[in-house]
Amino acid sequence: MTGGDWSRAFRHHPVKNSYDVVIIGGGVHGLAAAYYLAKNHGITNVAVLEKSYIGSGGSGRNTAILRSNYLTPEGIRFYDRSVKLYEHLAADLNFNVMFSQRGHLTLAHNDSSLRTMAWRAEVNKLQGVDSSVIGPDEISKLVPYLDTSAHTRYPILGALYHPPGGIIRHDAVVWGYARAADALGVHIHQNTELVGIDVEANRVVGVRTAGGDRISTPIVLNCTAGWSTLISDLAGVSMPVQTFPLQAAVTEPVKPFLDTVVVSGTLHTYVSQTDRGELVFGASVDPFASYSTRGSLEFVEGLAGHVLELMPALSKMRLLRQWAGLCDMTPDYSPIMGPTPVEGFHVDVGWGTYGFKAGPVSGEAMADCIAGGRPPEIISAFGLDRFEAGRLVGEKGAAAVGH
Repeated sequence: MTGGDWSRAFRHHPVKNSYDVVIIGGGVHGLAAAYYLAKNHGITNVAVLEKSYIGSGGSGRNTAILRSNYLTPEGIRFYDRSVKLYEHLAADLNFNVMFSQRGHLTLAHNDSSLRTMAWRAEVNKLQGVDSSVIGPDEISKLVPYLDTSAHTRYPILGALYHPPGGIIRHDAVVWGYARAADALGVHIHQNTELVGIDVEANRVVGVRTAGGDRISTPIVLNCTAGWSTLISDLAGVSMPVQTFPLQAAVTEPVKPFLDTVVVSGTLHTYVSQTDRGELVFGASVDPFASYSTRGSLEFVEGLAGHVLELMPALSKMRLLRQWAGLCDMTPDYSPIMGPTPVEGFHVDVGWGTYGFKAGPVSGEAMADCIAGGRPPEIISAFGLDRFEAGRLVGEKGAAAVGH
């Protein structure tokens, strides 16, 4: 095929007056939920509304790292299911998502961190997840360019090694889900911004768009990540969520030398190398709530210093670009999933810095929740009511900078 002969990956449809389910947000969570509603439950009269283009939010701004070595049993089971879905996603969608399971290292620079890594490793093993603590000699074999000497400011005492972890092509995941959902009959509406959610007698009855569309629907699913509180407010549902920017950067491409994903919570940085040779860096969220997606010089200066403490040999590499995404942070660093006090209004939000890892399992679970009328067991711990009841799922020890 040449020029204009390429067929569209998914079709353009006029907005209908009525849908069985309306999903807000055209990222991996929204598209996965639409796909699994159609594939697993035969619910195809579904609309995905995206105010920009699909993948324009967090799904296109993350650093595409996947892992399941979390801290709580609830979190480990959940993310392990997601990794297993990712392992077969290319075959399921007939679309190459370029999942590279190259291993994941979380470095420990002090005794306290090393104890936490040992704790996480044991909880992981109990849940059937491959994780173990390794020493500096083994770390050096996996990543020869890491400075594992005892003379650095923050010596590397050990690491939590998680072989199933790795990286993936995030935009390919979004495109694959969009194409597959479209083929099953789902309508994907880009450049369609939600401006209102109609609620009568504490029940969702429809939504309104900036283009003047009024859509009748009994079910609305909020999958808008950093914008989640603004959407929930439209339905009169308050969320214990704050939005913070998360910045990242990428270098010029070089010959591949870094096989493993490397994370340092102490130095607030993580690094991986893409298939094209660029090094992708990130850090913790910015220390202030904001909706800004601009990068800052302060971030780059701090990031560069920490990266060079880990790998001094990178000092001559040039930075290519930087960007930021928006993270919807909850008090316990775990998501909010399932129904809300407003009947028919469901949420899949509160993903912080770890939402892309959960894309497939979140879509599958929310599809089960909507079709079955109740949250499935795998997300039962993540309900909104846990904050009032005091049943928090504390993942900060494994999620704060644990990319």
